[in-house]
Amino acid sequence: MGESAPLREPTFLMLAALGPGPLHGYGIIKAVAEMSEGRVKLRAGTLYGALERLEAQGYVVFDGERAEGGPPRRYYRLSDDGRALLRDEAERLAANARVAFTRLGVRPT
Repeated sequence: MGESAPLREPTFLMLAALGPGPLHGYGIIKAVAEMSEGRVKLRAGTLYGALERLEAQGYVVFDGERAEGGPPRRYYRLSDDGRALLRDEAERLAANARVAFTRLGVRPT
């Protein structure tokens, strides 16, 4: 994967939410809220627009509809390219954090 622009935090967290496996939209919204400790709150319209964009870019793929005791929900999962993008971005963020901690003269918590 070549050089790409840094991901915005909501996009990064959406991809991270899909890291363990397929989720439906509401599951992604909940996971993002939990991972960000409530800082990032996705609205359904924002989420589905971002999922469409990520799907068009080849980072997320539709994984079918399942009812599981309620109305059918659309599930999404990371593609191999999406998994690579998430890994690359996590490595970039970790490297930047190490630099910042070193420059501050503190150890990460």
